[in-house]
Amino acid sequence: MVQGRISRVSVHDVRFPTSLGAHGSDAMHTDPDYSAAYVILETDAEDGLKGHGITFTLGKGTEIVVCAVNALAHHVLNKDLRDIVGDFRGFYRQLTSDGQLRWIGPEKGVVHLATAAVLNAVWDLWAKQERKPLWKLLVDMDPRMLLSCIDFRYITDVLTEEEAYEEQMLMHGYPAYTTSCAWLGYSDDMLQQLCTEALKSGWTRFKVKVGADLQDDIRRCRLIRDIIGPEKTLMMDANQRWDVPEAVEWMSKLAEFKPLWIEEPTSPDDILGHATISKALAPLGIGVATGEQCHNRVIFKQLLQAKALQFLQIDSCRLGSVNENLSVLLMAKKFGVPVCPHAGGVGLCELVQHLIIFDFISVSASLTNRMCEYVDHLHEHFKYPVIIKNASYMPPKEAGYSTEMKEESVKKHQYPDGEVWKKFLAAQGN
Repeated sequence: MVQGRISRVSVHDVRFPTSLGAHGSDAMHTDPDYSAAYVILETDAEDGLKGHGITFTLGKGTEIVVCAVNALAHHVLNKDLRDIVGDFRGFYRQLTSDGQLRWIGPEKGVVHLATAAVLNAVWDLWAKQERKPLWKLLVDMDPRMLLSCIDFRYITDVLTEEEAYEEQMLMHGYPAYTTSCAWLGYSDDMLQQLCTEALKSGWTRFKVKVGADLQDDIRRCRLIRDIIGPEKTLMMDANQRWDVPEAVEWMSKLAEFKPLWIEEPTSPDDILGHATISKALAPLGIGVATGEQCHNRVIFKQLLQAKALQFLQIDSCRLGSVNENLSVLLMAKKFGVPVCPHAGGVGLCELVQHLIIFDFISVSASLTNRMCEYVDHLHEHFKYPVIIKNASYMPPKEAGYSTEMKEESVKKHQYPDGEVWKKFLAAQGN
């Protein structure tokens, strides 16, 4: 039963230094400290349950997201959870339309990242009170209630609330692809070792980072394709590295390795540029995947309208939490574009598994050309980490949104006063 007045909102700056070797890099983000603004909501309910929410960052700037969460906190504090979920669309719009904070958005940038963290915590608390994993909360929800969580403003020209009414179905697991094997900076020996180990573990879908050096990309892609063989699926990710003509030229040179898609070939804001790239690469059998850094549902609407992508990549922390991701899932269904979410980072795998399972059961009812990214790092810091079996995400069983981190991990990695950062910064000073 939904209950409790939110009595406390706290936010933590949690960072995992690159020096710990917990993650790789790409062509644009060469030294990330995978990090998160971590929000905890407490209520006056006797159940003692807390809502945990995160938004993913890369280190510097996390403190700005923390400030934005604190600026939004007054919208949540002293609100009854029953009132929030009873008018979730209105509450979502209250956060995204704050009369002053909206000026440094709207619905994009730091303020939207903070909104995602707060709303992720609300959804986690709601699911815990219902004693269900979030995906089950969504699946069991009356369709009209579900749709009442979505803000259809700005997208009714392609999808109205009435059109979005869907039936519900069942599933047993969701195919994943791995990005852990082929980060930039890995030696050939490491690439071979990681790809070989992944094959032995049952992985059939692999993604390689590209975009820093063409000849090196050709060499690395040839090495990986030789290891995984011609029948396995290979994707490529440029992380917004190229201009439009450069993307077309570069991918024409990499087409021999039969990539299913090129991810984020150019600026995430360049809708027509993506359309141009999509049209140019179609004869080569290469699709365009993008979305992980799209600001909001309006950008996704235009990408779909312009036929600028063949694979849509939602992000559980970039958009305004579950509420906004629901609208994008429904638009993708209408346009017949498969959803292949972005994950990795801090907690992104834990969160997005709920969205993809819901998408299959209640929206797409298809696994054709659908898969979800998986990166094997930082899961040990979460109370309920993802479970991968036979290269597939297995539906989580614990109540909530899988966002809760271990208290000890948060304490140690709190920036800049946690044990890990005190040692790291002291070593740098010496």
